[in-house]
Amino acid sequence: MSPLSLRVFLRYFIVFLALWGPLVAVAQRRQQIKDESRRGSSIIDDTTRNVYGPQTSMWTTEDEIFMNRAVYRPLDTTIHNYHRWMFTERFFNKYKDLGVMGTALSPIFPQVGTMIGAHSGFYGYEPYYSTEQVKYFNTRSPYTRMQVIWGGSGRAMTRIEFSRNINPRWNFGFNYRPILVLKQIQSKGRGDYQTVSHYYDIYSSYSSKNGKYTLLFNFQRIRHRVYENGGVTMTADDPQVKIWDPNQKPNLLSARVEDYRRNIHFFQQFQLAKPFQVYHIADFYKQTNGYTDDLNVDGAFYDYSMNIHRTDSLSPSDQTTFVSMRQEAGIKGRASGFFYSAYFRLRTYNYSNHLLDTVNVAPRLSGTESYLGGRMVFNLDSVTSVNAFGEFLFGGFYRLEGVIESPWLEGYFRSTRSKPGLMQMAYRGSHDNWNQTFDGIQSTQAQGFIKAEKSSIQVKAGGTFTALSNYVYFKEVLPAAFPAQSILPVQSSGKQVIFSPEVRVSFRFFRHFYFRPQVIYTALLQNDDKAIKIPEWFVNTQLAYENELFNKHLQIQAGVDVHYKSAYQALGYDPAIQQFYVQDRMVSPAFPLVDVYVNGKMRRGRFFVRFHNMVQMVTAQGYIPTPAYPTQSINGGYPGQRNAIDFGFDFLMFD
Repeated sequence: MSPLSLRVFLRYFIVFLALWGPLVAVAQRRQQIKDESRRGSSIIDDTTRNVYGPQTSMWTTEDEIFMNRAVYRPLDTTIHNYHRWMFTERFFNKYKDLGVMGTALSPIFPQVGTMIGAHSGFYGYEPYYSTEQVKYFNTRSPYTRMQVIWGGSGRAMTRIEFSRNINPRWNFGFNYRPILVLKQIQSKGRGDYQTVSHYYDIYSSYSSKNGKYTLLFNFQRIRHRVYENGGVTMTADDPQVKIWDPNQKPNLLSARVEDYRRNIHFFQQFQLAKPFQVYHIADFYKQTNGYTDDLNVDGAFYDYSMNIHRTDSLSPSDQTTFVSMRQEAGIKGRASGFFYSAYFRLRTYNYSNHLLDTVNVAPRLSGTESYLGGRMVFNLDSVTSVNAFGEFLFGGFYRLEGVIESPWLEGYFRSTRSKPGLMQMAYRGSHDNWNQTFDGIQSTQAQGFIKAEKSSIQVKAGGTFTALSNYVYFKEVLPAAFPAQSILPVQSSGKQVIFSPEVRVSFRFFRHFYFRPQVIYTALLQNDDKAIKIPEWFVNTQLAYENELFNKHLQIQAGVDVHYKSAYQALGYDPAIQQFYVQDRMVSPAFPLVDVYVNGKMRRGRFFVRFHNMVQMVTAQGYIPTPAYPTQSINGGYPGQRNAIDFGFDFLMFD
């Protein structure tokens, strides 16, 4: 361990010990008071009791209200995996980033999305906006949650959540979630951020006195800014897994990306009869993606430069905007364990890029879409349900889904024919230019698991089958001579068929110890054009001790998390267009990520302490999750997060 890491570790360890002592003292004092009261204390002071808490601040989602099963849930105060705060960990490591919290994300395994209509085609920063559904509360007192996470190496994330009832039928609240991450390479210290993200939402719910009318409203907004460093250069005598120097010069010095999104959403329903309702949904969405490289000082990094955005002082950066409006009206109802819905949706969209020649552009950049759809849900009993969904977009596009949930079987099926992203068909920027049309993308995915539970062991075994046709992706095509564009969107002329068998186990032993492995093996049964890149082996494993101490006043989870992917040609990243692309020049080596953590909870406060990436501390080697954009055939990579100590806590207030 370096002297700096040792000092940081000692600092957090001392803070932990300082907190531990008072927590234990409070627990012991509470037990003493409890024992005294049992011996016959004659004084009862109800004014010291707080009758409000997690059980009196209940929440639900719009999906639950729509399905007429709005069961309000108490607040989540569990500590299970509370230490997994980074976005890659939230998705069970099935996403990769550029090695630093807050950077662009890409799924490890192919996904079949739910959007079949026109969309922008910018996906890299979407999880930071759409990770969580907006929650609607019913509180008997004002509710506030504050969470603060101080990650090592200048990484920080905060969550402020507030909600209160204006009256028993009308609730209002908001969420604010900023992310601040210092540069990990060539950092100048305090204030020299690589990622600055501000997300917030404002929401309100209302129901009439007779309960027949319900109105939900929310406004979501995010401005996510990242200073792109382009990774670092890897030379022949510098192994890819060698620990990188934080003072090493990055490939980009002045490049910036901004992803802005906002949406205004309304949902309302009116009950005409017990099993029959009418409803209406409206969305007003805007997304803007921009890229700027001041004065083009990093021109040597790019394979191709059009030298256009500096000729117009009014247009100093690449910028693309996508705007859409959705109006949906339908009927729905639930009776005797059966739910149904049917709807018509009208959606308008407009895609604009100030550098595009809109007269001669090939794809249609604006238009109106008409949808028909419906859903049926059969609740066979209290724990078994079958869900069927269909949606059709005029023009030959569709989405079909089926979901089954039962005590011994769970799974889903999804088949779509969807429109390609508009950005993939028409784009013009400082370093990229294309104008083309693609056919609809055909995707099918099925997943199923058989579940078994006996005594102290739970097993889920199954797998995921994915078939793609007309798949659209970005591909690195190394030209014979520079300058020329080397990262281009293409449509596969063949098919891709992927099968990923999977096993998940939870095994309890010695009463309080748990072993939870998850193993996925992936076979590419057909991979035309080499369009899919997936590691053959994917492993998540946890060994944990879980118990309640001090007469159940202190809950604790302590253990080790291990994540491992076998070596594979991971997708590279092009910052100028914010896209991940298929490349064949560089292999991301296998590297085990090992975290040691302690999660705790006392009364209404939770905390965690974690040491991230223990292997690097021992071996002085790091990992490369994402290859860098090619610099005239010189390999580069985005170094993974160095070993660091993370500390976080949250607490709830109900007054």
